[in-house]
Amino acid sequence: MAHLEKKLESRHINMIALGGSIGTGIFLASGYSIFIGGPGGAMIAYFLMAIIVYFLMTSLGEMSTYKPSSGSFCDYSKVYVGESFGFAMSYNYWINWAITIAAEVSAGALVMGYWFPHINPVYFSLAIFFLVVFSNLFSVKVYGEIEYWLSFLKVSVIIVFILLGLFTVVDHVHFGSDSWHLKDTAFHNWNIGDAPFHQGWFGFISAFLFAGFSFQGTELVGVASGETKDPEKSIPKSIKLVFWRLTLFYVLSIGIISLLLPYNDPLLSQQDSITASPYTIIFNEYVGRYAADVMNFIILTALVSAANASMYSASRILWYMGKDGLTPAVFKYANKRGVPLPALLATAAIGSLVFLSSFIGNGTFFSYVVQISSLCGFIAWFGIALSHYKFRKNYLPKNGGMNALKYKAKFYPFAQVISMIVIVFIVLAQFITMNGRYDAFDFVMIYSSVILFFAIFFGHKIYRKMKAN
Repeated sequence: MAHLEKKLESRHINMIALGGSIGTGIFLASGYSIFIGGPGGAMIAYFLMAIIVYFLMTSLGEMSTYKPSSGSFCDYSKVYVGESFGFAMSYNYWINWAITIAAEVSAGALVMGYWFPHINPVYFSLAIFFLVVFSNLFSVKVYGEIEYWLSFLKVSVIIVFILLGLFTVVDHVHFGSDSWHLKDTAFHNWNIGDAPFHQGWFGFISAFLFAGFSFQGTELVGVASGETKDPEKSIPKSIKLVFWRLTLFYVLSIGIISLLLPYNDPLLSQQDSITASPYTIIFNEYVGRYAADVMNFIILTALVSAANASMYSASRILWYMGKDGLTPAVFKYANKRGVPLPALLATAAIGSLVFLSSFIGNGTFFSYVVQISSLCGFIAWFGIALSHYKFRKNYLPKNGGMNALKYKAKFYPFAQVISMIVIVFIVLAQFITMNGRYDAFDFVMIYSSVILFFAIFFGHKIYRKMKAN
């Protein structure tokens, strides 16, 4: 059997996209964004990134309602841009989510280290990893239900955090200790040091990178379109709901964190530690240790949920690649429950790289995989923008024109061009964020995904040319 099942409903699609996006980015990276860019830099970075994400998601929504596919924009890249581009984009996106599994599992081990600091985090990574693999062995309907409730829990906690944060800012300005400098005005933290724009352009660009990483996962709406009962109605609706929810969650969370925590709080600088989570810091300081323990447990479920969504999307992408002849034929197999087992196991093999953390340290490993995954995600976003640009310009006029579209993206072609320019800028700006540390190993690690993409792209072009001759 080589078919996936169409058993996902609109509520599942909404939560899959939310589940893929609400994880390490909001619970860990948000605090570091404020530390590196200041409250103003972080807020603007997340707001501008939200606009870019809106452009990209409406582009994806138009293409996925026109032609639903579990290959998502990877399939669109092949059809609308070119075979070699689609081939490289498919491998890039599969690697992106396979590596993200390692990032989320590694972060989950960091969370467990909050309670059990003397136990090797590899043991926790092993337990979380096998839990994620196991949950993906069931039918897509079971997966959808698991992800729905895990994501529902995450969303509920973020809403509670925002409400409690607003209450604290408005009515309890004097709540914190003196070291937190919460004195006569709630905006005091925006005026200390060189706030609100800490480190100027360097800080803003760095925060922009973390904002991009935080929003990655919204495109999972398109990946799931091939297993959706009514994609023409559910996909556009899901894109709107997911985008606005994520934007409100991120922007409001960043705003509240910046009002309750100064950007130079030393705990925020610990990017590779769960103690750096602004959620944990704030709950511990304002509510109490037990509340912080509960918050940590919620963060743990959030990371497991994000790893679960990553495993789902990566295995579906690899299945589609096998079905489309881009990988060995074994990967197009799906069992009677509609689970692409070979693709799932291959994805799990890449995700198991998390166990390298036992050799280089869990914190160091976490930082590297986040950087690699981020650029893979930006390459994928570039593919969405370029595919939609080519779809409207070259493909659609010959295949029914605008009347054939049931959902139309706004602001074409400006949105797509602006998105591509911004993404290229972000990728090149990673060199700036190294801040003078021009270490060859760090450079290769940061740009490894870009190097791999072009190697696959040109390798496929050369192979096709040799085969033609």
